Formats: sequence, structure tokens, C-alpha cells
Amino acid sequence: MIEYKATTIDDAEALCSLRLEAMRESLERIGRYSPERSRERFLSSFVPENAFWILVDGEPVGFYALTRHPDHLYLDHLYISPTHQGKRLGSLVLASLQSEAASLELPIRLGALRDSDSNRFYQRHGFKLTHEEEWDLYYEYVPIA
Repeated sequence: MIEYKATTIDDAEALCSLRLEAMRESLERIGRYSPERSRERFLSSFVPENAFWILVDGEPVGFYALTRHPDHLYLDHLYISPTHQGKRLGSLVLASLQSEAASLELPIRLGALRDSDSNRFYQRHGFKLTHEEEWDLYYEYVPIA
């Protein structure tokens, strides 16, 4: 059973470590693995009010951060610990967020690291590529009205 728990500023380091663990393989693949840069990038934009731990049987296995804007939701982060990947947890979390977006009648936008497995994951769940930048691909999911 998946539960969600609000984060606090005291969770920042643990979230940062989980993010780096989840992204390491993808970052290494494109030659961009730098724990220092990753930590700085995450901590500079971390907003505890938008982030939630993903718990399974009371244990943290990942987190997501979703920011509400007037015309869309932005999925800043969705990470599952590598030891818990492949168990459909990400799909269940994403389905919950898509349901929230549908109830708000807002699309979800996000960016994913180029060459990351997350690109296939988001495409499988109805996200469409909107544009590309040097290191990231950007997607949007529009709920069916």
C-alpha cells in the first residue's frame, strides 16, 4: 500500500541523496554525474510544501514534488529508490497525480534527462514531447475532458 507524507526542510538532504541514487546511472550514461552539482541544483529549488515522501509499508521508497501554476501542474521530481524500481510504484504514483490533474482540469508538465529510462516511462503514461534542450526533454500530459 502506498502512502504519502509531507516533507519538511529537514528532509532535504535525504531527498537529495535518494534523487542522486535514482539518477546516477542516467547521469553517468551522458557524462554528467556530479554529486556536488546535483546536490546544489536540488537544494536551490527545493520547496518542502510541494514535496511528498512515497511510503510503502511505512518506509520511504521515493518522493515526488508537484508545483501548481495557474495553467498547469509541474512535476518537478518523481524518484523511486533503485531497490524499489520495477514494482509499478512509479506508475501508481503517476496515476494518482494524473487523477489530481484531471480533477483540477490542468495539464501536467515535466522535464526528463535526455537518454534516461524515465522518457519511456512518461511516454508510456500518455505524456507527449513538447520540446528539447541540450540535457533535457520536456513533456506534457493533458487529461481527457
